[in-house]
Amino acid sequence: MRNSFLTAAAALAIISIVTPAPVQAEQAAQASSADTALAQLVEEYWADALKESPVFASSLGVDDYANELGDYSLAGLDRQAKSAATVLAKLRAIGKDGLSAAAQVDYAILERTLSETIEANGMGQRAINFTNRSGWHQTVAGMADNLPFRSAADYQSYNNRLKQYARVNDESIAVANVAIKGKYTLPCDALDGYEKTISGLIAEDVKQSRFYAPYTRKKPDNMDAEEFEALALQAATTITALINPAVQKHYDWYVQQYKPACAKGPGVSAQPGGAVYYDYRIRNQTTTNLTADEIHSIGLNEVARIRAEMVEVAKKAGYDSREAFIDHLRTDPQYYAKTPEELMEKVARVTKIIDGQMPSLFGKMPRLPYGIKEIPSEIAEGTTTAYYNPGSPEIGIAGYYFVNTSKLDQRPLWEIPALSVHEGVPGHHHQIALQQELPLSDFRKNGAFFTAFVEGWGLYSERLGIEMGLYDTPAKDMGRLSYEMWRACRLVVDTGIHSKGWSKQKAIDFMTDNTALSAANIEAEVNRYISWPGQALAYKLGELKIRELREFASKELGAQFKLAAFHDIVLGQGAVPLDVLETQVKDWVASQKK
Repeated sequence: MRNSFLTAAAALAIISIVTPAPVQAEQAAQASSADTALAQLVEEYWADALKESPVFASSLGVDDYANELGDYSLAGLDRQAKSAATVLAKLRAIGKDGLSAAAQVDYAILERTLSETIEANGMGQRAINFTNRSGWHQTVAGMADNLPFRSAADYQSYNNRLKQYARVNDESIAVANVAIKGKYTLPCDALDGYEKTISGLIAEDVKQSRFYAPYTRKKPDNMDAEEFEALALQAATTITALINPAVQKHYDWYVQQYKPACAKGPGVSAQPGGAVYYDYRIRNQTTTNLTADEIHSIGLNEVARIRAEMVEVAKKAGYDSREAFIDHLRTDPQYYAKTPEELMEKVARVTKIIDGQMPSLFGKMPRLPYGIKEIPSEIAEGTTTAYYNPGSPEIGIAGYYFVNTSKLDQRPLWEIPALSVHEGVPGHHHQIALQQELPLSDFRKNGAFFTAFVEGWGLYSERLGIEMGLYDTPAKDMGRLSYEMWRACRLVVDTGIHSKGWSKQKAIDFMTDNTALSAANIEAEVNRYISWPGQALAYKLGELKIRELREFASKELGAQFKLAAFHDIVLGQGAVPLDVLETQVKDWVASQKK
């Protein structure tokens, strides 16, 4: 893999051509000193970040906070913002002028992270602490998926965290009460059925509880049965006596206090300071300075382009119109699994076909494997069709591609190829697992998550399915185009809802008219955009930038262009803002020409 940045030594070699040796030595010393100061500050920041996120720290093999669940209060957010301001002042005191090229990227990423932490904490929307598909209850219920269970100490740590659930629940409700008072509640349109994600966690049989999940697995060989059973009983007692009542309290509060106060309109701009908040979300999620109007226009242009391609695919399938073919795809039983197991088997087969194509498109592969799992039942009906959960090389946990097996008549098989390249490889798993292995700071490897890069790469990966030969029928090709159309529609719908006063029904109608997605998926997706402003914009804008850079590199390098090398360069520095990615690729192209 070719590094897209000049190393300190390479930069020094260039300087030496035109600079006397004593000056060169002084400049090198200054750069080295500044780089060291920055590296120390990054380490200081990351250590504090892990302290504030103790469960995440455990997932990375850091055991310093192994018995803690974390602070979910507004005071905790204030503390983090204050710490960010302190680190930002130190960062700016170092300055970036004396840094090496690689260190300047570290500087820019840390500066953006700190600045956005401070900015976000100054907005009333900081009190919005859940979406229509997530919340503190689901976070804690699923934490075992990312924790090690290799010894009695690991199980005891987990049990100690369970005992803190009532406190976390009370802190979170208190924050949401601030949202109610300030009129920062989620829109009613997006909350249909949300209470099921809460009540679904209360299991009559404690051994069926998701909180009990670690004790349903095979006992570690280094634990005797009596010790394991004692810890299992401790967990069961905590779930019955503490967690279930807290979850019930959460449910009662939601139904009696939060739901009646939900916002009547779907757009965040209707909230106090909502327009400013949406502008922030656009910058935060896309790493661009595009306006809502500009993004809306880009979306409309992409919708028109993709719609024309869908017409051509429909003709190849023998249909007179795009609409007739989509109606066939939505309604013909041959395209739908009869059981969850059948759907999972279809997914498994496709993922292995993809695995066999990977070496032709990439020079470097991650060591960490990934698996497939079903989305938990209590959230499946209201959530998206699939998602990815990163693994951890440090504690030996694979990445997982989660598949929605609810509403099987709404999960067409022709979507599986596009879905799988996005969530598994070469999409999220490939990109994130590679990032976890890169010779970067722990902050860059595990804490730098830029949605436009990560989700842009996921959508770009769907297009790589063309090179892999995955879309070998008109139905599968329409599935790919429908997924690309889905992300193009997001640019129109998200900005429509949050900037242009669109209703939920107008958003649903637009997506129904332009995509081949099922009604259930469209409803779930629109609810997601309503409750999570700006996030959905990142996919298409990130993908467009990667495609633009690929076209640039191919045109500039001609016969020298190698697709696998381009992919390795794009992924070779982990997730970065889109402007940084552009610089990386253009520097690489220039180096290849030389």
